[in-house]
Amino acid sequence: MSGNEAAGEAAILAGCTFYAGYPITPQNELTAYMAKRMNEVGGTFIQSESELAAINMVFGASVAGARAMTSSSSPGISLKQEGISYLSACELPAVIVNMVRGGPGLGNIAPAQSDYFQATRGGGHGDYRNIVLAPASVGEMLELTYKAFDLADKYRTPVIILGDGILAQMMESVELKLSRKSKFPKKSWALTGCKGRSPNMIRSLILNPRNMENLNIKLDNKYKVIKKNETRYEAIYPHTSKVVLVAYGSTSRICREVVRRAREDGHKVGMIRPITLYPFPEEVIRNAAKKSEAILTVEMSMGQMVEDVRLAAAGPCKVSFYGRSGGMVPTERAIYSQVKKLLNRKGVR
Repeated sequence: MSGNEAAGEAAILAGCTFYAGYPITPQNELTAYMAKRMNEVGGTFIQSESELAAINMVFGASVAGARAMTSSSSPGISLKQEGISYLSACELPAVIVNMVRGGPGLGNIAPAQSDYFQATRGGGHGDYRNIVLAPASVGEMLELTYKAFDLADKYRTPVIILGDGILAQMMESVELKLSRKSKFPKKSWALTGCKGRSPNMIRSLILNPRNMENLNIKLDNKYKVIKKNETRYEAIYPHTSKVVLVAYGSTSRICREVVRRAREDGHKVGMIRPITLYPFPEEVIRNAAKKSEAILTVEMSMGQMVEDVRLAAAGPCKVSFYGRSGGMVPTERAIYSQVKKLLNRKGVR
């Protein structure tokens, strides 16, 4: 399957019954896949008239209790940000897939990781955060999208799947071990009509400042629970390396080869791959920083995740950055060259 198809099939298996989206490359195959599969499983597919319409349709489906999903790429996600903020304020679950392309502006259709700030800082207005999952393979796209629907329901929050043009279009073998869900958490808060119960009210317009602050405090407490329970990462030699690479998504696959090659050459090089970009795996990076000589953050951007790495390292360990942007992909040779510079500077072999 391609990454786009894997995301779509995972949504079906997870019990998604509503999808609304608008075409944009490189995620168009996901929209096409959902157009076919949602009809086959008795769900609802809508190709909306715009990205703004799509996210608000997801809001409506979610508020009625459905497992709902949308997808887009970079500038399309920017248009959805107001709706994502509304979903967060109303504590509504939803899954949002962003297959990032080169930017800013309309940019191009090549892969990038330049939407990291947008995804991990909320993106829209107000004090809110989203759970952000960063798959690195087609198989992981399947697993994490499936998991995203459970996380969204568990915490009543939007969950973002942050991929890129490489992951969207590449094809890999996957095992469809996941069973299709048929039982879901009861949503007593949903607007399903007043069937012998008191009315529910879901809104984000809160004119009383004290009440608005109370909501922000409630959301912040929820994010602390998410941070405690849902941080995910992969670590390769994190505590026995002189240089530790930090990378996510497609870039981490290239860095994995750099680690393998460096180890074959006798260099103590490791890697930490964040799987959740929010919550960010601060503790493992902080511990690695105490034992390593240098950390090299590698991204397909001008340097966004590197800020979180520096905050997590919080010490004398030097945090360097190497990246390509605008759709350019860092090569194994270029990354290894940066690693060698750090090794030589520290005199480590």
